[in-house]
Amino acid sequence: MAKIIALITAFSNVAEVHRRTLERLFQGEIELHRYSYEDRNITSPIEADVYVISIYQIYLNVRQFIPADAKTIIINNTITEEQYRKVAELPAGTSVLLVNYSVEMTMDTISLFHQLGLNHLEFVPCYPGIANVPKLEVAVTPGERKHVPAFVKRVIDIGDRVMDARTIIDIATGLGLERLLKEERFVEYFKSIRMSPDSVTSLFDRTSILESQLSSLLDVLDDGIVIIENTGLVYAGNRKAHEVLGTEVDFGGVRAVDLLPGIPFNKVLESAAEVDYTLVQIRSRNISVKVVPVIAGGKTRGALAIINTFEEKEKSQQRLRSQLLGKGHRSRYTFDDILTKHPDFMEIKNLARKKAKSEASVLIIGETGTGKELFAHAIHNASKRKGWQFVTINCAALPESLLESELFGYEEGAFTGARKGGKPGLFELAHKGTIFLDEIGEMNRNLQARLLRVLESREVMRIGGDSMINVDIRIIAATNKELWKLVQEGTFRKDLYYRLNVLPIEVPPLRKRKEDILFLLERLLQTMGVKLTVTEAAAATLVDYPWHGNVRELKNLAEYLAYLDKRVIEPKDILPVLKWPQAHIKNEHPIASAFPEAAGPEKQHYLFILDCLYASYQNKQRSGRRSLFESARTKDLFLTEAQIRKVLTRMGDYGFVHLSNGRGGTIITPAGIEALQRLRAE
Repeated sequence: MAKIIALITAFSNVAEVHRRTLERLFQGEIELHRYSYEDRNITSPIEADVYVISIYQIYLNVRQFIPADAKTIIINNTITEEQYRKVAELPAGTSVLLVNYSVEMTMDTISLFHQLGLNHLEFVPCYPGIANVPKLEVAVTPGERKHVPAFVKRVIDIGDRVMDARTIIDIATGLGLERLLKEERFVEYFKSIRMSPDSVTSLFDRTSILESQLSSLLDVLDDGIVIIENTGLVYAGNRKAHEVLGTEVDFGGVRAVDLLPGIPFNKVLESAAEVDYTLVQIRSRNISVKVVPVIAGGKTRGALAIINTFEEKEKSQQRLRSQLLGKGHRSRYTFDDILTKHPDFMEIKNLARKKAKSEASVLIIGETGTGKELFAHAIHNASKRKGWQFVTINCAALPESLLESELFGYEEGAFTGARKGGKPGLFELAHKGTIFLDEIGEMNRNLQARLLRVLESREVMRIGGDSMINVDIRIIAATNKELWKLVQEGTFRKDLYYRLNVLPIEVPPLRKRKEDILFLLERLLQTMGVKLTVTEAAAATLVDYPWHGNVRELKNLAEYLAYLDKRVIEPKDILPVLKWPQAHIKNEHPIASAFPEAAGPEKQHYLFILDCLYASYQNKQRSGRRSLFESARTKDLFLTEAQIRKVLTRMGDYGFVHLSNGRGGTIITPAGIEALQRLRAE
């Protein structure tokens, strides 16, 4: 009787890719039932032998329909050898956009590429709604070409990612079909995909490597692999192991302790304890060795020694740290990039430059759009740590659980969907460098307590871990909130406040340095290659405008003026986009004034639509109701096209968007961009 697999994905096209793989491998042994959020066909309990789910977020959404004791497998993705070659062929040092449909999937793909050894490129994340996407000429995407910005000249679409070896073996084990793993079609599949040593270890955890055909896969790996029997004798080694240890070495029947002296193989074989990377010297060569046990049927069947020359391993680690999983992997700005004509602001720059020489924590305070991140970059570049990593993360952009795993990392098995081998956190990856915690006021008290321990001890513990990891980091934090007020309200820890507020820097809003308004507008237009003249009347209007969005809003205006393609800018050109409803003059929230119904879920709908329109605006595109509807589904926001039409009409009435007739689409205005920034700030 065929086993039943419930395949649950967000999108039907993803389900189709995985369906073809599973049916080709398991053939008549399975009956596959597909479910997807896109088709909205998950409304009642699902019965199956194994539940295969595309991402952890989908599992959280559907677990009410799955039995508590069900065999549930979260898919780990990889790429094929052909897909790997497409990316590997790009010249080393190239900066490329990595495009996917959400921030989580984009970062997951970058992480996967690093694990597979694609460290020769600088991946810049790009996803719907991200701000300030650099105009790079090359983009790589796993089947999400529709999200690639229009300015990209070369798109490398590698196609959908595929299931890795661990996932396939977990499915076979869950179905009681381990016997199939020796079939030629499974061996060929494993040969066709790119595998890291961690995935190979996982594969061997479930299969007897000494008796199967799978050991032949070792030769495709970039790491040296030595297979050790439970007797302590070497069984075999792959091609890379011969290169590392010497081609004249005969692996057959040699004792592991003689081949790799100084490594406690007995400890691994007797207690199944893993030996982390250890440096040994063999034939005047420094060799890095890691040993992991091979367990099958609950017993230790042997071990795998993963070996590399030390220099090669060290370079790999440096590449990993220098190409971090986020936009802030290196500092891009110096104090020369902070432009001003205002004497008080010049003094603030000089003070920040002096504080950069210290190792103490820095707290940057200022309204949204004043350039707090710019100061953080500049402080790092003026410090003793400028040659090391600069890691940045927005504490308000990620949910609590994801923020914690990003900062602290996690061990293998720490939670459902955790990657094999675990994942280092940003604190670890920022070792010797600086970590910038933007919007620190949004961090919840649980994470505040963990951050305080990092500040006090300079040690971190991964989620699910039991050992402390030393980190040498400097912390720069930023906020647009009154932290002391949050302390008094009990939402921000007083002890953490004092730890962060050692060297405070307050960045003034643009309206308090009016000398900079026209000066910065001119410089922004110059960088865009735009030449135009602003009349005296228009200039006076700009100087008198309150600029609640600060320099960020000014940049949006510059982009809008460039979009108008006019030589002379008059008040009539800017008044429609700087003009607010009368309630705005009374300092009321523009969204609250224009949209009294915008609260709770409705407010999230307004924020989502404005985010999408802003992303399209940055790419010189317009968004239609259909594209907004499709984007909403990727975020699990079930908005109808009628609801979207109503919201857009409402926004148009108050000057937040420009609506076009027919299929012309919609474009956000600077007023809408400021409304978006205010919604984000809340």
